[in-house]
Amino acid sequence: MSSSSAAATAIIPTPVMDSESSALLESITSHGGYAFTRMAILAAAGDQRAAEAACEMAWEQLHSGPWHSVLPVWREAYSMACLHVAKFHFSNGEFRDALRSLDLGIIMGGPLLRKDLDSAIKLVSAAKSRQYNNGVADDNKGRENAGSRLLVHPQEFDKLELLRILPIRSLSSKIVAKRSALSLEAFLCEYFLLGSPVIITDCMAHWPATTRWNNVDYLRRVAGDRTVPVEVGKNYLCSDWKQELITFSDFLERVQSSGSRSKVPTYLAQHQLFDQINDLSKDISIPEYCYAGGGELRSLNAWFGPAGTVTPLHHDPHHNILAQVVGKKYVRLYSASYCEELYPYSETMLQNSSQVDLDNIDEVKFPKSAFGGVMILESQWGSRVMVVSFFMYVTS
Repeated sequence: MSSSSAAATAIIPTPVMDSESSALLESITSHGGYAFTRMAILAAAGDQRAAEAACEMAWEQLHSGPWHSVLPVWREAYSMACLHVAKFHFSNGEFRDALRSLDLGIIMGGPLLRKDLDSAIKLVSAAKSRQYNNGVADDNKGRENAGSRLLVHPQEFDKLELLRILPIRSLSSKIVAKRSALSLEAFLCEYFLLGSPVIITDCMAHWPATTRWNNVDYLRRVAGDRTVPVEVGKNYLCSDWKQELITFSDFLERVQSSGSRSKVPTYLAQHQLFDQINDLSKDISIPEYCYAGGGELRSLNAWFGPAGTVTPLHHDPHHNILAQVVGKKYVRLYSASYCEELYPYSETMLQNSSQVDLDNIDEVKFPKSAFGGVMILESQWGSRVMVVSFFMYVTS
């Protein structure tokens, strides 16, 4: 059977949606979603336009106000609509479009239909792989042959240049200890329980990610057609900051072209990438330090972006373990006792962030930001350095 005829008969099984559909549609109707329910029923009966209309209706509900105010039932409705749309794309052999619909269902949808979404992504990805191996044209194939295979070249790291860019004595400070292959007991007793930061070296060399994530071809092959949420702009406190949903291949292109000063940084930040793209999770190992003191892993997030991306000074509600996989990152820490001098926002949503722009400090507006006459200094890496890291939030 040819790939085209196989596609015509292919279906995406959705056992969870099939069993939960009636109850979910009843709940949606009770919240005023009469039109959505009508379109969803038509979609299930084979009407592709109805599926697309249902998707648009749910999307509008997701953007009707602040994210925290969106009713959970509309997130579930969006997942349902995305599954219906993906089914049509899949049966038509439109695998890239099917993947996008499924990814949007994961990113923006609710948890009820997550198993269906995950299993559908495996099915579609396998079909797309077979299509690629059969010689069908693929956009990523052309991209793989263009440009450098490496995201970061070793020769790009010039320590003298970095010392010129970074604050004085940034890389010579001995306040934060650096330990090689630190034992779990030593980490617990000497740092975790004392609330002291530490840099741990030589504990990630066995991770496949340390080489694979610097290979553009590998990243495109594994995740190129997947849709991910990115932040565009210097940081989330800037007026021109925005969020977009783009393919991972498009994101890689932006990262590689970030050397131009005219380019606005694009950052994949604080996203549960490994939960969405399971193949990437196989390249890492969760460090045993995450379970020190009987704690549990609260969240596993990816941070992936070029130089020029800056996270404003802030504090998190959990303990953090930052695993730097490719490239380098400059992190500046302050004791909690300096909270007043760092002028946190009074607004509820930003109370964990400082008003002080560490790249351009307003001494008149924030006079306490000079500690004993020594100004708080922060700087970003040079324009040729790319960062790949991931955060693990741990609770004790």
